[in-house]
Amino acid sequence: MGRIDRLILSTSFALLLGSGAALAADMPETPYTPAPTPYEFGSGWYLRGDVGYKIYGTPHVHFDPFAPNGNEINVSLGNTGLAGVGFGYKVNDWFRTDFTADYEFPAHLHGRLFCPPPAGGPIGCTGAPVPQYSNEFADISAWTFLLNGYVDLPFAGEGGFGGLTPYVGGGLGAAELMTSNVHFINPDGSTGGWPNGTRWNFAWSLTAGVSYPITRNFLIDANYRFVDLGKAVSGPTSANFNNAPIHYDNIFANEFRIGVRYLIN
Repeated sequence: MGRIDRLILSTSFALLLGSGAALAADMPETPYTPAPTPYEFGSGWYLRGDVGYKIYGTPHVHFDPFAPNGNEINVSLGNTGLAGVGFGYKVNDWFRTDFTADYEFPAHLHGRLFCPPPAGGPIGCTGAPVPQYSNEFADISAWTFLLNGYVDLPFAGEGGFGGLTPYVGGGLGAAELMTSNVHFINPDGSTGGWPNGTRWNFAWSLTAGVSYPITRNFLIDANYRFVDLGKAVSGPTSANFNNAPIHYDNIFANEFRIGVRYLIN
């Protein structure tokens, strides 16, 4: 290769380098985009709402000033409805926990109380032979606040049995029991009433149920729950009875509930 050829080749190479540098300078810079950071808002959290039917057991009702005959007989506490809300957290596929607040609508109580004769004589409170009984009435409603834990049992993998996931659980908390419309009808037809009363108690529950997913975020939840609510009282009666209240003890119920759970994640 001659000197002229080498000169032409060197010049061409220099021109190409210059053109490439100029082209690179004219191109816009590519902006830096950081990689997104994975982040899940509210993962595992859920909301719930329930309605149900409540079947009360038979409470023990007593009015102490009438002792030893102060226990009401033929006591019945009617069935009622309930509605509740709550929020919870699903820890893993097997365990979750939630806090629930439920309102139990007023249930009607009826019992019969021995009507004592004056000075313990053989003649009852209306002048008729004993025994005589007054009819006693009250309405009992409740607020129940429970912290619950559940064990989900997805034996068949995610979705359980054909989408159904059974579970068992229990709860601890407090209940506010409220009495209203406390009144009586004496054997002679005379009537009277006592003030309303309120009492807070320790409460607990046992639950068994099953859930079914409607969508990824919505589940239908049907369950049975046994709940022990404690005691209720009327307001003070009268000075003749030392203002003693009527006591409604051992209030418990079987609940049949259906609701929805909404998964926030």
